Amino acid sequence: MAAPIPPPPWINFKALWQILVFGLVAGAGLPALFAIGLRTLSLSGGARARTAAAGGGDSDSIVGGSVVGMVIGGLCFAIVLAAVVWAIVIIYKSGHPAPAPK
Repeated sequence: MAAPIPPPPWINFKALWQILVFGLVAGAGLPALFAIGLRTLSLSGGARARTAAAGGGDSDSIVGGSVVGMVIGGLCFAIVLAAVVWAIVIIYKSGHPAPAPK
């Protein structure tokens, strides 16, 4: 058998792995976290919320009906918002190179 061919030196597997993980987290993780937040907001708050919703929607209950669902949803939305703000800050800090003096 012939000796295995080593990978080309121009492939940086560490950087490739980091790009893959970041793409999965930002590309699928944040939308999934947002969907989880929406789902927790829609959790039923018990019999009172169900009867109020069946009665035409005229009730004193808060949207979502479940305080725990609202807290978890708010936490999910805060994480997504923090990730978006962090990305904007990183883009802003990278900026453009300073113009060359004339």
